[in-house]
Amino acid sequence: MSLLKEPDFGTPERPGEATVSVEVDGLAVSVPQGTSVLRAAALAGVDVPKLCATDSLEAFGSCRLCVVEIDGRKGTPASCTTPVAEGMRVRTQTPKVAKLRQGVMELYLSDHPLDCLTCPANGDCELQDMAGVVGLRQVRYGYEGENHLAAEKDVSNPYFDFDPSKCIVCSCCVRACGEVQGTFALTIEGRGFDSKVSPGAGEPFQDSECVSCGACVQACPTATLQERSVVDLGMPTRSVVTTCAYCGVGCSFKAELRGDQLVRMVPYKDGGANEGHSCVKGRFAFGYATHPDRVMKPMVREKTTDPWREVEWDEAIATVATKLRDIQQRYGPGSIGAISSSRCTNEEVYVLQKMVRAAFGNNNVDTCARVCHSPTGYGLKQTFGESAGTQDFRSVARADVIMVIGANPTDAHPVFASRMKRRLREGADLIVIDPRRIDLVRSPHIEAAHHLQLKPSTNVAVINALAHVVVTEGLADKSFVAARCEGFEEWAEFVARPENGPEATEPITGVPAGELRAAARLYAQAPNGAIYYGLGVTEHSQGSTMVMGMANLAMACGNVGREGVGVNPLRGQNNVQGSCDMGSFPHEFSGYRHVADDTVRTVFENLWGRELLPEPGLRIPNMFDAALDGDFRGLFVQGEDIAQSDPNLHHVTAALASMELVVVQDLFLNETAKFAHVLLPGASFLEKDGTFTNAERRVNRVRAVMPPKTGKHEWQIICDLATAMGYPMAYDHPRQIMDEIAQVTPTFQGVSYELLDKLGSVQWPCNAEAPEGTPTMHVDDFTRGKGRFVVTNYVPTDERTTSRFPLVLTTGRILSQYNVGAQTRRTNNVAWHAEDVLEVHPHDAEVRGIGDGDTVRLASRVGETTLRACVSDRMPPGVVYTTFHHPVTGANVVTTEISDWATNCPEYKVTAVQVALVHPLEAAATGAAEHDRLAVRD
Repeated sequence: MSLLKEPDFGTPERPGEATVSVEVDGLAVSVPQGTSVLRAAALAGVDVPKLCATDSLEAFGSCRLCVVEIDGRKGTPASCTTPVAEGMRVRTQTPKVAKLRQGVMELYLSDHPLDCLTCPANGDCELQDMAGVVGLRQVRYGYEGENHLAAEKDVSNPYFDFDPSKCIVCSCCVRACGEVQGTFALTIEGRGFDSKVSPGAGEPFQDSECVSCGACVQACPTATLQERSVVDLGMPTRSVVTTCAYCGVGCSFKAELRGDQLVRMVPYKDGGANEGHSCVKGRFAFGYATHPDRVMKPMVREKTTDPWREVEWDEAIATVATKLRDIQQRYGPGSIGAISSSRCTNEEVYVLQKMVRAAFGNNNVDTCARVCHSPTGYGLKQTFGESAGTQDFRSVARADVIMVIGANPTDAHPVFASRMKRRLREGADLIVIDPRRIDLVRSPHIEAAHHLQLKPSTNVAVINALAHVVVTEGLADKSFVAARCEGFEEWAEFVARPENGPEATEPITGVPAGELRAAARLYAQAPNGAIYYGLGVTEHSQGSTMVMGMANLAMACGNVGREGVGVNPLRGQNNVQGSCDMGSFPHEFSGYRHVADDTVRTVFENLWGRELLPEPGLRIPNMFDAALDGDFRGLFVQGEDIAQSDPNLHHVTAALASMELVVVQDLFLNETAKFAHVLLPGASFLEKDGTFTNAERRVNRVRAVMPPKTGKHEWQIICDLATAMGYPMAYDHPRQIMDEIAQVTPTFQGVSYELLDKLGSVQWPCNAEAPEGTPTMHVDDFTRGKGRFVVTNYVPTDERTTSRFPLVLTTGRILSQYNVGAQTRRTNNVAWHAEDVLEVHPHDAEVRGIGDGDTVRLASRVGETTLRACVSDRMPPGVVYTTFHHPVTGANVVTTEISDWATNCPEYKVTAVQVALVHPLEAAATGAAEHDRLAVRD
């Protein structure tokens, strides 16, 4: 594909029917009311020169290049800020406007470096293009007068430079930072000739509030803001549209290459999830794909104490197949299993679970979604009948009240957070339910109406108290409940009990009763109330109960089945939804259908040609327990670092060490690989062909930007291994795998690569009833027929604080890093977050003699680690917080084995701990030892 240039219509689209007829240069065009003349001209096929106008930003009227003449009107108005009117006749090319445009362009160029031939933006500069379009042939003003050509370049950001000598002060970057990203980190400082773009009061970009999303770089019409990769490698010459492999938002990008080198990732305007926006990870943090740490050849060893030995693919696959068969012969068919990855494509995950069921002959397959969002699947299935969120991301633009529970969108799902912040700036109200004061509680131009700062582990008590207010104050939507739900009376009687009231739960939750009542009324009385939640809901011993509690609340208020409402999980990894959809749980085939269902099982048996077991297999925690008991001896781990990401790491690593065969398929020698006997090198997302399914059920194409550097696609590796174990499995292309998925999975029945190439993406269910997908679920009926209210008793967690462990640890993520950091730590994102730190409330720090930056010991009943302290009042006293992106600190050394009652999702968010100051000499010795350990590992 050549370089893909997306059309830019100058100003945003206006909703409505095309009822206004105008004429542009003699060409008739009809557009919706409120459309700009500039956009109408573009729709008529007339290109009007512009510099400050783009269809991703509201019109500003700064550059004055887009002036036109309109019959019957005086002057030459800017076409970007002039709305159309019925019968309007516009002339875009007249001697008068031509002379004005040339004059404007002369002024720009008189204060602009004349280095076009050596400028990195040569060929991709709107200023350069427009100079040609307006026919400028000379600059009469000379270059001897006062100018900005000596302005100092800001090179503080690791990904892009800011060269103010090339700035035309069009405000595009400032507007993009505010309107698109919602950070408002940039401003125009000074007036007139002294006007300049500033990221803060004399601050460089790196020290400002800039989050490096790239919106400013994307909007800049000159080389003022320029990616360093373009400077180093040159302008790209071809594009491949693909999907980001970081969080569950699923942003579409144009991977732009020069030859076979990836130069930059540009957010795709037609991307259904992101619509041309991005974050620092997706936009810039792709360097890990070519990092020297990548493993390129298969490696084997007999014992984990032996050195690795590089082998060819045939030997590696034969070794794995032989050892797995041998283990089964000695210990039985159920002695081996596999863990699928939420970072792999749907096709790769599907063939893995197929291999386990058809080649291994058991159902011992589970996915890393077990440790993050498995309660979502269970809870929403019980109440709504479908194991997924209800809305598309665009839906938030119709919400009047937004409730964010246990999620930190600005850090973990930043592109969706920008959508949400845009709606909040327009007037929607926000309720945040979180122990920590996340940025959404208060940041530029937005502030939460209510922050219910609950104690960790008390989610269910809070949701029941909110429901208590709805029921006892007569705020339920009785017509919705009567028409579409069942079980309401029993549930209503339960939540109406005094023990569920805000006053009764306040001592438990720490949330003031009056604040909770006000939040409940705000949500219940809103025309459209939407719930968005994250791992702060699911990673609890009552994670499934809480998901059902949120579903209860939404149904009681009639907030299901239309735009602007719903219950919406914000998935952590790029394909968490897809890995679950594809049958990665030990009790379900693809499409969430139980293995005990004879009719469903027969479909798979007929297609796969094997008799399949009706009994569920082992979950991940069961695999570890069985390994320590000696019954589970072989494990295939697909793209997941369980020795860093799973809880109670002492238990996990002991289980891994007890196995006869651990096979890791990954890009790098990660923490799990320390216990591996075979390492099969994986492919980065830039080398993959297939699909990801994001948090809104959107199936997006992933297209290979380059061939796999290891010589094999990951789906081919699985197929080769299954074949070597005696079950022939082969495909010519991932599209054939998707065709098989569609054949056996009702919600994917209509999905094909041809449809995805045509529409860009689809949201399942996609079938005969919804041939182009389903943006909003449960519109007329719930998937299960009637929505089901479920009684949600609050049960305190078994993890309690004691005199020995008096604090509660909760964990989360940060914007610049991703999951266990294997990818982002190998990029320049470490400039923002080079280590995990422990946030400690000032009171808790003071009584322990801890200062900001001190090294502290974090200990629980199962383990301990050391890390630096950050004294912060984001948490209430008694609560500490850390991230888990770096193996050096290994936060999951201290998390416990307690898990959700229904799904075994670990209770990462509640661990009783003690924090103590480490003596400086001991801290120095610990740091040196850790440095040596990592040097050996790397």
